[in-house]
Amino acid sequence: MFVDGVELTDKDLAGLSQEGLADLAKAMAAWRVKESQSQFFRMFPAEDTKQSDGSMIYARSKYAKHLEFFGAGADYRERCAMCANRVGKTYGMGAYETTCHLTGLYPDWWPGYRFTKPIRAWAAGKTNETTRDIVQTVLLGSISFDGARKTTTGTGMVPGYLLANPSWKQGVQDLVDNVQVQHISGGWSTLGLKSYQQGRGSFEGTSQDWVWLDEEPPIEVYGEVVIRTATTNGRVAMTFTPLEGLSDTVMQFIAKDETAI
Repeated sequence: MFVDGVELTDKDLAGLSQEGLADLAKAMAAWRVKESQSQFFRMFPAEDTKQSDGSMIYARSKYAKHLEFFGAGADYRERCAMCANRVGKTYGMGAYETTCHLTGLYPDWWPGYRFTKPIRAWAAGKTNETTRDIVQTVLLGSISFDGARKTTTGTGMVPGYLLANPSWKQGVQDLVDNVQVQHISGGWSTLGLKSYQQGRGSFEGTSQDWVWLDEEPPIEVYGEVVIRTATTNGRVAMTFTPLEGLSDTVMQFIAKDETAI
């Protein structure tokens, strides 16, 4: 059993007093409230679900391509979802899978690769501004302040109560550099935000377990990212609309159409 990200064994539960069990019940109730407020836990339900505002979240069976994309991660280190605009590639594919890996909170139906411990991860977009306005916002929410301390609202795909210690990139207003994400094991994953605008050099040096590239990267950036995940047997996923035609990056997957969904 997990409560607020902490695993409780049968031995732990057996040793609780009546007062301890009452405190546990309160903690579990608070945990359920947190889950109900998080976008992540509402995604891909078994059946169509009507929200309190009247909107619908549709059953995962209606997202066959999303599930196929997730499932391919079990067999392939490199994946690419080349899709039309407004089909949920950023939100429903990239951000959702990134959150699964960072937190370890895989749903029971998850068909893809699973990391079993906290990870080092990158998420990247085309420019500093698009990384901040799209990738960062969909994962972490918007900018807020806790007193004088700048932070994020935690209203993105990553449950806000699992976020800690954001640091900020120098020279780019309100762009997160790194943030910690609590993993279900009790440890902490690290998420770094990057942009292709920073050049290949900014992707050199450190090994990563997971990299999500939102929008098409230059081939030299893509090649560097693959190298960063080689020693960890990590995974790379791209989600983009191929606006630049048959580019070198696109051709990496056209030539290997068994990995392109």
